[in-house]
Amino acid sequence: MSGIVTFDNVGLRYGTGAETLSDVSFTLHPGAFYFLTGPSGAGKTSLLRLLYLAQRPSRGMIQLFDEDVVTLPRDRLPGFRRRIGVVFQDFRLVPYLSAFDNIALPLRVAGVEEHDLAAPVLEMLDWVGLRDRATARPATLSGGEQQRVAIARAVIGRPEILVADEPTGNVDPEMAARLLHLFDVLNKLGTTVVVATHDIHLLSRVSGAGVLRLERGRLNDPTGALRHPPGGGGEA
Repeated sequence: MSGIVTFDNVGLRYGTGAETLSDVSFTLHPGAFYFLTGPSGAGKTSLLRLLYLAQRPSRGMIQLFDEDVVTLPRDRLPGFRRRIGVVFQDFRLVPYLSAFDNIALPLRVAGVEEHDLAAPVLEMLDWVGLRDRATARPATLSGGEQQRVAIARAVIGRPEILVADEPTGNVDPEMAARLLHLFDVLNKLGTTVVVATHDIHLLSRVSGAGVLRLERGRLNDPTGALRHPPGGGGEA
């Protein structure tokens, strides 16, 4: 099975300080579910930023969709980013837009005509259980509702990869379980999912998920999960 993402000896350094990430190598397989875990400050957010092309590495090779993205011309980056959905830790909803319009934003950016927006956006609102909050602005939504809008916005373009940075960090355990279920459903539809979390109790909630553990900027892979597809597959 070929990888949808490959990191090979990737290092990341901000400025002249010590490396935040060092010699990071792994392969993510299409249609698989992964948790990225590790203590605070281990480099999880930095790794995710490399994954969704918000940052270029200081060294090493990164391939996405069978192309080297380290040397990819900048004018091709937007097309790659549209294939990746991102749920940010701080939601990043547009405060003056309704839930409907926040979710519709990626489609508008992609040039979808206005008359074609309603059906997919309302479907997403139904999927996250917020149809009755379609006209609400972020300030009037609870933290869990804002998170669900952010998830709907991230997946409305049917991304090939979904990246979520601590998506359950600001919600209660019941809502955390509900959000994780949404990611699991999306994964079963074929999207490769990467969820960063410091909550080790979540790791057993998705059957067959792979676990990438970062410690001081390096990946620790004692089970070989990065060399084999999750769910018991063979060599990549």
